[in-house]
Amino acid sequence: MELELRFFATFRETVGTKTKTREFPDGAVVGDVLETLESEYEDLEGRLLDNGELAPHINVLKNGREVLHMEGLETELAEGDTLSIFPPVAGG
Repeated sequence: MELELRFFATFRETVGTKTKTREFPDGAVVGDVLETLESEYEDLEGRLLDNGELAPHINVLKNGREVLHMEGLETELAEGDTLSIFPPVAGG
């Protein structure tokens, strides 16, 4: 299935683009996508996942809705879904 991945702030810098369209196997869940990204981008390793959980202060939205309010890393994905991935942000 084809997914649109959107990266923000420092994650955009790491991946080198704001938006990326990628193929994933049917039945993939959010955790599968994050694991794949960590394995493909050395600078993302350990920044998306922490001991099998979503890393602290990371926000992942599926079609604009926070996955923590769904099934977390087990949130199922479907053809055409958009995942937006936000790093921790500090203001001041």
